[in-house]
Amino acid sequence: MNHVVVVGSSLAGLRACETLRTEGFEGTISLIGAESELPYDRPPLSKKFLAGDWESDRIRLRKQESFDALDLSQHLGVAATALDVPSRTVTCSDGSMVHGDAVIIATGTACRRLPNQPTVDGLFELRTLADAAALRQRLAPEARIVVIGAGFIGLEVAATAKQRGCHVTVLEAGPSPLIRALGVEMGAAVASVHQRNGVELRCGVQIVEIVGDSHVTGVLLGDGQLVPADVVVVGIGVSPSTGWLDGSGLTIRDGVVCDETLQAAPAVYAAGDCARWTNRLFGEPLVGEEMRVEHWTNAAEQGAAAAKNLVAVASGEPPTPYAPVPFFWSDQFESRIQFVGRAHGDDQVHLFAGSVDGSFAALYGYDGRLRGALGVSMPKLVMPFRALIAARATWDEAVAMAGSMLG
Repeated sequence: MNHVVVVGSSLAGLRACETLRTEGFEGTISLIGAESELPYDRPPLSKKFLAGDWESDRIRLRKQESFDALDLSQHLGVAATALDVPSRTVTCSDGSMVHGDAVIIATGTACRRLPNQPTVDGLFELRTLADAAALRQRLAPEARIVVIGAGFIGLEVAATAKQRGCHVTVLEAGPSPLIRALGVEMGAAVASVHQRNGVELRCGVQIVEIVGDSHVTGVLLGDGQLVPADVVVVGIGVSPSTGWLDGSGLTIRDGVVCDETLQAAPAVYAAGDCARWTNRLFGEPLVGEEMRVEHWTNAAEQGAAAAKNLVAVASGEPPTPYAPVPFFWSDQFESRIQFVGRAHGDDQVHLFAGSVDGSFAALYGYDGRLRGALGVSMPKLVMPFRALIAARATWDEAVAMAGSMLG
């Protein structure tokens, strides 16, 4: 193996490149990225950078000298448009073709769009550094900001805008915020911090149209009401960036489908937000649960794991199944929200510390097993459960541990 092509220049792709070097790979690494920017951190885009507290140099994942030390063949500012799996050849948007002995796919996700979403001044999505830079120029005091979507990105943008003195309304189609990540009850409890801070949060609404000719003026709802707006931010989730893989022969199902070692095809691996793999730590024993995870920690760990397994297989050694306990966090106003594990709508939820009106901690379980732990501004009561989930602890063991932690 003399040449590895890494497609995707964000966190997962960068960690794959770094791990290839630390694992002793001395050959050529070609890094292909649609953005011309050097790799940067995305979580601050909706928080510190959007607020104006940090500038772009503060969110670079590595200093220039550290990045240069990786000795990469850089193809930045060009998107991958096709992959020929048998020859491991990537075709790029500038017409170039990059052939390798192996490929790591880390192309991440793209923002979902509303049906018939217009192109109009004042309408924003938030995925890139350029998106965040343009949006923060519009977050002036007294500006009317409407955020469509009450997931983590939407709520983080809402919190930042409110703290900058804007009037903020969040519109959510579901009955509660954060349903997919936390469930109805806990999602509503977490989002209550917004109502305490003066954000208007409306759930169960239908978006009919974003109104405005040359500039957005509001959002028309299903009940006929017009919500006036100077700025509208669409944050209704993301989809894996896998369209460029059409016709490649890889299995695509809400992500690049991989085995438990992150291999999608011989000498082709995937990592980060675009990867769907079987995590044997969850689901039925010896079977596992197929999942795709869109969190920072997973992108970092998975990029490294894919590179390690690629090097191992190329050296004739067995690969290691990737079976982490997912972990994510979100800062909104004065609250730090942390979750370890996986949540589903039918989980049993046990609030074991604090109150949903402020700081609290809760356990998530299903079928007699611990599946997750949630904390709002209670980090010491959340992180110990990551190891317990990894040990496939029973629900009774988890509840007992929660009780002992409170003394």
